[in-house]
Amino acid sequence: MIAAAALLTIGAVLLWMRRSLMVITVTGRSMEPSLRAGDRVLIRRVPASSVRTGQVAVLRWPGESPAPGPGWMVKRIAAVAGDPLPDPVRPVADGLRHVPEGRLAVLGDNTALSHDSRQLGLLDTRLLLGVVIRRLSTQDPGRAAGPWTHRPHTTKENRDAQAP
Repeated sequence: MIAAAALLTIGAVLLWMRRSLMVITVTGRSMEPSLRAGDRVLIRRVPASSVRTGQVAVLRWPGESPAPGPGWMVKRIAAVAGDPLPDPVRPVADGLRHVPEGRLAVLGDNTALSHDSRQLGLLDTRLLLGVVIRRLSTQDPGRAAGPWTHRPHTTKENRDAQAP
């Protein structure tokens, strides 16, 4: 009886983990220096309503993916519904001043090599897979795997506000 209950509990936990967690391997250089190609990260599937500015998220490419692979992109959330549009996104936002409900603005940390909301516009929240919660492994010997600590995306607006 106890063994059956333990097996049922283990099965339920494994099912929850399979539905809630996912491991992906980062490709490309758009998130350097935070994440590098070859880094393996743990993703927690979350509803769009729980995503916050500054978190690193995994989203499905809108339309055809520009790179071979599963069609996922890893980007930092620059703004969520109700937030003011970040300056780099404004030219493609059709005159909007704030992110509308059901949309996200995302930017890569390495803006020179990132294909993000500056080109794609605001992304539908239905493209969201989840948020990065931990780097599991890295190809960079100078960096360790471990708990993920996200840093807010730094925009010119944020830097100016923080200047003395």
